[in-house]
Amino acid sequence: MTRIKQFSLFILGSARLALTGGKAYWTWVGSLLILIVWGVAAYATQLRDGLIVTNMRDQVSWAFYIGNFTFLVGVAAAAILLVIPAYVYHWKPIKEIAIFGELLAISAITMCLLFVTVDIGRPERFWHLMPFVGSLNIPSSLLGWDVLVLNGYLLLNLFIVTHLLYKAFFKRAYNKALIVPMILFSIPFAISIHTVTAFVYIGMAGRPFWNASILAPRFIASAFCSGPAILLILFQILKRLKVVDIKDEAIWKIAELMAYAMFLNLFLFGAEIFKEYYSATHHILHTQYLYSGIHGHTALVPYAWASVICSTVAFLLFLFPATRKNLVTLNIGCLLIYAGVYIEKGMALVIPGMTPDTLGEIYEYTPTMTEVRIGAAIFSIGFLIFTVMCKIAIPVLKGDFTVDSLERSG
Repeated sequence: MTRIKQFSLFILGSARLALTGGKAYWTWVGSLLILIVWGVAAYATQLRDGLIVTNMRDQVSWAFYIGNFTFLVGVAAAAILLVIPAYVYHWKPIKEIAIFGELLAISAITMCLLFVTVDIGRPERFWHLMPFVGSLNIPSSLLGWDVLVLNGYLLLNLFIVTHLLYKAFFKRAYNKALIVPMILFSIPFAISIHTVTAFVYIGMAGRPFWNASILAPRFIASAFCSGPAILLILFQILKRLKVVDIKDEAIWKIAELMAYAMFLNLFLFGAEIFKEYYSATHHILHTQYLYSGIHGHTALVPYAWASVICSTVAFLLFLFPATRKNLVTLNIGCLLIYAGVYIEKGMALVIPGMTPDTLGEIYEYTPTMTEVRIGAAIFSIGFLIFTVMCKIAIPVLKGDFTVDSLERSG
């Protein structure tokens, strides 16, 4: 059998596996498809009428879509929190589940690209951003660099995951000489995707709220909180369903690493707040608008303080082993840190950076139902991709889905 036929057999078998499942599986998939259709209908309206159907205006031209994009870049970068202990320190309990971090990265980067697409007023011009087709204006354009690193990281993880599952399907050892260097290369690549995203913000001289070199390490630190929070809940679900044997020490170690990342994130946040309030320049207006409001405009104040409270409480829950190793408090901490970072990367980062605008005007932005529906559709697409990949990966890794089992089933 040629390699092309072997790969075709793997793809066709994977497709068949993804299209089989019980009532719970199809209920979940059906719910996601309903949300996708609901959001696609909203996007059709946006395409027809333009971005006027959103609440974005000249004063606030980045908002809900870009906030979600920024958050999801961090989720994608968080895969290295599993890769480092698995492949640098060869810690077996995490090495056995590291592939789920790569699956999450693929889903998150896909959602990132979709959020950028819906934020473009003329999406038919998207080809200008495609490498080797459009003009990326490298090296002067930070957006061009962002396109390269995001697509490169997506392709890198796709290749690694496909190779690992393909070899396991045929019960062969993966090519260590090829895959291990690529996995190790994914570590600086993951750092680069969130660093370049931070540089997109930092490089805007007319937006003083973002002009802080500390923004890049803050992005990295918060990323190491939000992405693993999703994985910890997923691992517990898989373990409860007895789908994958996930050792408790792997969950505890990830939670411990998250505690260190949370501390660093809160420390950098405190350093930035000190700089703003102690120096008390006129640029403090943006921070004041976020945390206390200015001239009666307080739309973001509840979000800002909710983010701080959620992140602080989550850090305290993860700091102490007694609460970190208790499944109830662990899950509460995961939900809190996810909510805290989501607000921090969205409403608490993008909106105050543009409010007040360069002319001093204050425009109070809130997302429209159109934006919410489109966002729900994109998240549903990401969840669907992750669900289908797990549906294929788990049986392959357990040895239940191999070329022999496929031939026996006909």
